[in-house]
Amino acid sequence: MNKRKSFVHNVVKPSKTPRTDGKTHVQDEEDVDEEDEVQQDHSLSASSIGDIGVIESITLRNFMSHHLLGPFKFGPNVNFIVGNNGTGKSAILTALIVGLGGKATTTNRGTSLKGFVKYGESFADIKVKLKNRGNDPYKGDIYGDSICIEHRITSDGCRTCKIKNKIGHVISTKKEELTAILDHFGIQVDNPVSVLNQEMSKQFLHSKSEADKYKFFMKATLLEQMKRDYIHIKQTKALTREQVERQEECLKDLRQLFLQKKERYERLSSLDNMRQTLEDLKKKMAWCLVREKERLVEQLIEQIEKEESDCKREEKLQLCQSKVTAAEKRLQDIQKKLCTLREEQERLAEESCKMKEEIKVKTKALKSQEVVYFRAENKLKQLEKEQCLLQERIHKISHGSGRRSHETEQAQHLKKIAAFKKQLEKLEKESSALNQEIKDKQQALLKGREEYDKLSMEEKNIQVSLESKLKRKKQLMASRSNRLRRFGDHMPELLESIDKAFAQGRFIKKPVGPIGACISLKDPSLAVAVESCLRGFFKTFCCDNYRDEKVLQGLMSSYFPKGSRPQIMVCPFTDRVYNLQGRGVHHPEFPSVLDCLNIENPVITNCLIDMRGIESILIIKEKACARRVMQGSRPPKNCREAFTADGDQVFSHRYYTPEHEVLVKYLGGDPEAEIRLVESELENSQAQLSRFQLHLVSVKEDIQFMEEKLRSVIMACKKNQESINKVKASITELENIEEAQAEDISSLEEDAQENEQKIESERRNAKEAQDELKEHERVLSSINQKYKDVKNKMEQLSDETEQLKEEQVKAEAVCSKLDQTLKILEKKLEDHQANIQTMKDDLSLREEEMQDCEAKAKEICPVRQQVDQSAKCIDAEITRLRQKISTEESSHGDKEQVIREYAEAHTNYKSKSSQLRDLRKFIDRLDHIMIDRQDRYKSMRRSLSVRCKLYFNNFMMQLNCCGSMMFNHINETLSISVKPPGQEKNNVNDMRSLSGGERSFSTVCFILALWEITESPFRCLDEFDVYMDMHNRSISMNMLVALSERQHLRQFIFITPQSTSHLPKSAHITIHQLQDPEREAEEE
Repeated sequence: MNKRKSFVHNVVKPSKTPRTDGKTHVQDEEDVDEEDEVQQDHSLSASSIGDIGVIESITLRNFMSHHLLGPFKFGPNVNFIVGNNGTGKSAILTALIVGLGGKATTTNRGTSLKGFVKYGESFADIKVKLKNRGNDPYKGDIYGDSICIEHRITSDGCRTCKIKNKIGHVISTKKEELTAILDHFGIQVDNPVSVLNQEMSKQFLHSKSEADKYKFFMKATLLEQMKRDYIHIKQTKALTREQVERQEECLKDLRQLFLQKKERYERLSSLDNMRQTLEDLKKKMAWCLVREKERLVEQLIEQIEKEESDCKREEKLQLCQSKVTAAEKRLQDIQKKLCTLREEQERLAEESCKMKEEIKVKTKALKSQEVVYFRAENKLKQLEKEQCLLQERIHKISHGSGRRSHETEQAQHLKKIAAFKKQLEKLEKESSALNQEIKDKQQALLKGREEYDKLSMEEKNIQVSLESKLKRKKQLMASRSNRLRRFGDHMPELLESIDKAFAQGRFIKKPVGPIGACISLKDPSLAVAVESCLRGFFKTFCCDNYRDEKVLQGLMSSYFPKGSRPQIMVCPFTDRVYNLQGRGVHHPEFPSVLDCLNIENPVITNCLIDMRGIESILIIKEKACARRVMQGSRPPKNCREAFTADGDQVFSHRYYTPEHEVLVKYLGGDPEAEIRLVESELENSQAQLSRFQLHLVSVKEDIQFMEEKLRSVIMACKKNQESINKVKASITELENIEEAQAEDISSLEEDAQENEQKIESERRNAKEAQDELKEHERVLSSINQKYKDVKNKMEQLSDETEQLKEEQVKAEAVCSKLDQTLKILEKKLEDHQANIQTMKDDLSLREEEMQDCEAKAKEICPVRQQVDQSAKCIDAEITRLRQKISTEESSHGDKEQVIREYAEAHTNYKSKSSQLRDLRKFIDRLDHIMIDRQDRYKSMRRSLSVRCKLYFNNFMMQLNCCGSMMFNHINETLSISVKPPGQEKNNVNDMRSLSGGERSFSTVCFILALWEITESPFRCLDEFDVYMDMHNRSISMNMLVALSERQHLRQFIFITPQSTSHLPKSAHITIHQLQDPEREAEEE
């Protein structure tokens, strides 16, 4: 990279030019001044490069579509490669780029190296020889007069490189060596000014943006490299400044060390005062120990007197004994009441069954009486109707009416009577069928109502279970994020408040709880049994004293309303579990509740022992086994009760089953598994509830349908009975009319009188039937009321029983708690007395130690010393003085070492300060240099752009075209405008308005202008004249040949498919004519 910079500096020696007004183009007067500089710089550059870096030869094998090309030996100046399409002209140029380390994309002939391997071959070889002769060869003693670069490309895209010397020995295979060679020779294979292929030259002027053209110019003149170098210098300068700032921090540490060494150097004084002070402190220490021993003895005496005068424990023991007696008596009273209530419940249950049977009998009798009553009413109505008919006949006979023909009327009456009798027979059959249908429908309706009542009860039970499971699911969902939420929604916040209060010192000892969070099961299958046993203890907290309990109550009031706060148990905290030998139950088959639990905190264990007696409660999974163990014979020793896996509570003479299913709330394992289980149960319950509801609706609809049917049948039966009565009345009337012909009015009056008597008799019968029906209704109503009273009383007794059961459980818990408390108080009293005795023994030992300590102190100092400090402070002062004396003695004994360390610290500090000062000066100087270099860089850029413009204009004039280049260094753009001959005054200057030959010529002019201001050992152009006519091609050829003659020490390689017969014969020109490929001959 440095070599490239030297080329640029050697090439460009800008003279001082007047500063422009900020535009990138230069005035005409400046252009004339720069033409002289162009000629001077060219002569300097041509003489300074020498004969190095030019291409001696190139050989290709299996490259692209060619089996073997070359070796091509290039001349030192001008080389023309001529051939038809497909002969390998562009392949040579592509191989040159790849052979000198270029990428596949740089060639514009492919994206991957493996595409350059001939089809059917496994590799391709490229061999390029470069001259290494002249004033500045690259490692001439190693490589000699030429450097051979060999590349092999495999079909999978891998590339290997060998760099050989003149005699063929491999010197290196590293890419870095090839890069160093190219940098030394100033070769840039990716710079289009050095190697310009056909595709790039075709697209450059009319397809690239102005910014891309500017970048092209900057890269060709190596100004881009200088710009990147300046940016790198600025970044390095910033890093250096950061390092200086860090070193300044280190300098502060060095200064601190220097000051410490200086202080040590200056602090060499006498040690006698410190030694004397040490002796005085030792005397004070001896008498201070005596004073502390005396204080311990005095404190022990005070404690013993205080403990002996404390009678609270005896008072508490007596009070607890009286509470135990009262609690046991209350428990016995509750048990007696329970027995009485159970006997009353059994009696009421028997009475309820009897009343139910009696209600059925009375209901049946009521219905029978209703039938009797309805029959009497119907008969009464029929008699009254007959009486009306008799009265009418009597009235007719008494007032006289014309007689009709006796025979005709009699025949008609007989026919009507026969028809009415047939109708009556039919109606009576229908009546019988309807009565039977009524009985059947009444029985079906009764069964339907019984089924509906049964289903309603089951639906209520399912709804209760569903609500319980929904509540359980809600608790489990809340405990998913925090297990403590199983014990209440605000339990985590309460525990955080307890932790804060304890950290603030508000608790003497931190409360423990909730108990449910401190325990776990050994066997998860016993969760229901353990939860049934502990019940309300899962949310309970334990406090060491009543002061802590009061503080905890205050914290709970913020999260729980009064009446629903967790229970607080006050019991002294200990570090070990109670000794349960002789108190706990031990069974060979069944564990106790204590055995089933994992409890790490002994405070929780002791609390559950005191409050629930878990050491004396067995867990028996099977109900039958529980009855056999607890009630079959004498219960196990120390066993008060037992629980089954379903939550049943078993005593020696009692057995309680929970009314509802017991759900595991607190001791569940995985919350997700429990949630899934509860959701599954919820789905089942909801589905079951839906089925029951659908069934209930169906049954209710059936009942309503049956009631409707029954009413319609009863109405039909009544209508049928009315029809029967009408038919009978008609028959009777016709018969009476027939008889009336022969009867006289006296007989009719007798019949009417007799019928009146029958009516009176039937009225009395109907009245009696009605009274008897009312009596049945009254009796049935009375029995129903008694049945309701019995049911209400049974419900009341059930409520009282449940309440008593709860009171019994509480009373048993209170008894158990008081028993444990009594044992604890007895033990505390024993411990208190033992503690007093221990303190007395300790007092004797302390007095002996005090006397020994006082004797030792008198040996050290006979006179008692007055001491104001504690032994710990005096001991710390003695230790500090000893260390200081030791330090001073060591420093005082090796004075030369102290002086040497001080001198070294002083030297290091001064040296580091000087280095940082020099670095800061260097950075400041570098800032000034960079400003100057930036100015020089801008001046060089301006000079090169002016020269490029002049050369471009000069070359375009040979085609009689008007061309201009406009540089904008601020926006980094380059605009090129060309006007064809005859259109100089036309405002249109678009490159697309030119012919193909004119555009190719313009490209050549731009490249030649860049060649004039840049340096490279060789230049390559690919098919530059492909679109030119003969006139433009001739001018371009003359320009290229003229340029090559001026730069006879540079190598030029021109690739063209056109004829070169018009070229002048010269020793500087070498023409390579390529033969047509063999595949063309085969195709022909």
